[in-house]
Amino acid sequence: MVCATPIGNMDDITYRALEALKNADLIAAEDTRHTLGLLNHFNIKTPMISCHQHNEQERSNVILEKLHEGQTVVLVSDAGTPAISDPGEVLVRRCRQEGIEVTALPGACAFVTALSMSGMPSRRYIFEGFLPTTSKERKALLDRLIHEERTVIFYESPHHLKQTLEFLKNGLGERKIALGRELTKRYEEMLFMSLQEAVEYYSQQEPRGEYVLILQGADPEAVAQESQQKWESMSFTEHMALYSDMPPKEAMKQVAKDRGISKRDVYSALLKEEE
Repeated sequence: MVCATPIGNMDDITYRALEALKNADLIAAEDTRHTLGLLNHFNIKTPMISCHQHNEQERSNVILEKLHEGQTVVLVSDAGTPAISDPGEVLVRRCRQEGIEVTALPGACAFVTALSMSGMPSRRYIFEGFLPTTSKERKALLDRLIHEERTVIFYESPHHLKQTLEFLKNGLGERKIALGRELTKRYEEMLFMSLQEAVEYYSQQEPRGEYVLILQGADPEAVAQESQQKWESMSFTEHMALYSDMPPKEAMKQVAKDRGISKRDVYSALLKEEE
């Protein structure tokens, strides 16, 4: 079982989760010391085994053996839902591969909690987890996000928050952002400001606690206008060359879609350029 646990307030545990933790043969925990606090709070004595980022592949062998023996194993992370920017994905995938049934006990998830109280558009969003650490990966991410119209959600630690806000401001310009920290805990806070204001605010305030960042998506009209300008500065022949790996008809269809015109118009324009 994949079991969500509270992200702060212990009372957010579900009845089903408590029953599962009590009745399991074994609990696979990201950090057994952290989970022990939760178990002690509810007087649960189930034995534990660690299963974290650095030993998940190895520990999966042990856990799978227990499961094949018919034992019940409950997987938990330090807080929230396992496998969501936390260990668990490897174990669940291996269970699926070996035909072992996996069920989930839903509950707290930090980014869903933050999004629901942020007021940001929530019909369409993407969750990016923690930002990549290498410059190459960060640049690739930024190239995608410049034209991303959906709300974008990140996790960030207090130690890297200032750097991340600077990175987002410099790369994406002036967008709105909601910053949630210490969610469901005593010092819960949700701030709403622009990226520039966030950079200025945290130049004076030291970040504390784990953060969820809810970033406004790109303005659709600005994206459409920029795309149109890009295509207008390019010949139809050059545009077709971008899709050289496609059959000509498919490439023409894509060019027509990019420019918001018909395939007949694209064909006519290509003929004129050939002349």
